[in-house]
Amino acid sequence: MVQVVPDRDRPRAATVRVDGTEQSHVDLDDPTHLEFDYVRRMADVVDTAWAPGVQVRTLHVGGAGMTLARYVAATRPRSRQLVLEPDAELTALVRAELPLPERSGIRVRAEDGRTGVASLRDAAYDLVVVDAFAGARVPADLVTCEWYADVARVAGPQGLVLLNLADRAPFPFVRDALRAVETALPHVVVSAEPATLKGRRHGNVLVVASRAPVDPAPLARRAAGSMFPYRVLDAAQVRDRLAGGTAFTDARTEASPAPPGGATFFG
Repeated sequence: MVQVVPDRDRPRAATVRVDGTEQSHVDLDDPTHLEFDYVRRMADVVDTAWAPGVQVRTLHVGGAGMTLARYVAATRPRSRQLVLEPDAELTALVRAELPLPERSGIRVRAEDGRTGVASLRDAAYDLVVVDAFAGARVPADLVTCEWYADVARVAGPQGLVLLNLADRAPFPFVRDALRAVETALPHVVVSAEPATLKGRRHGNVLVVASRAPVDPAPLARRAAGSMFPYRVLDAAQVRDRLAGGTAFTDARTEASPAPPGGATFFG
């Protein structure tokens, strides 16, 4: 079931829920207001990689309320953006109750990630954001070597790929997913809440990956100064903390584990 739940504190804001899981928060009056902290950390990737106002060709695999796409449109006008969201009912409800701004540059296709990405040309986008969830779980077909090879193709040699994964220590799912990422995108930075990294709770694990080196320092500075600081792991720390996985392939894969206790913030 898809719901758009009004925000009691912000008159033209709402949270998008899918099957009880909070997928997005959207503020029509201020698209730069990012209620969920992990989305703020995702926006940090955009803000540290590109100067203010620079147009960023952005592909979003997974749409829901299109919070990050709205943020890019507001902070980098005229950026060309494409959202791949297979749930046409969800998109129709969001368009009706949380309409996109006029001339936002955001297009939406009712396609799943694998199908949509396969149809795109090489190096078509500067940034590929994979933030797709079925309920509160990352789909199994979006964590394999074959998938990441196609994503890397579309991002090109200098493009960035931003992934929103979910797991709990000792991170068996994330370890296997990272090994798959690194087969196509060898330079990786990971960030998460300290409580997640310490195994206290299930949570979002953000991955920035590229064929080119990724500097973790700007992200670390932004994350450290936030209200709810994230920990940023550089390449050496990723190897130290999250080694030992076996890369997912189309022949051997699985969805991310469901969070204990039901609905939470994902996707």
